[in-house]
Amino acid sequence: MTKITYVDHNGESRTVDGIAGESLMEAAVSNLVPGIDGDCGGACACATCHVHVEADWLDKLPPIEPTEKSMLEFCEGADGTSRLGCQIKIGPALDGIVVSTPIAQH
Repeated sequence: MTKITYVDHNGESRTVDGIAGESLMEAAVSNLVPGIDGDCGGACACATCHVHVEADWLDKLPPIEPTEKSMLEFCEGADGTSRLGCQIKIGPALDGIVVSTPIAQH
């Protein structure tokens, strides 16, 4: 299991166990993490799984694909740390990752 910590806009954190191969969005939805909806089911078509990745983890992620980059343009508060949780697959290299959910998703 991979530990993932989701921090909401009030600073409240929730740490969950993710299964290798699932996405950050899937782990959040299956553990009822507020602020992550995943309305499109992980098809990179809705941006309801927008997260801000802590800087220490950004270089451990795969590069942003054009579709994800395009969807992030619709996210309120998107910045250089923004990613879509549905596009980040969980694995041992991400054990301990910390992401925050934007206030616009609460």
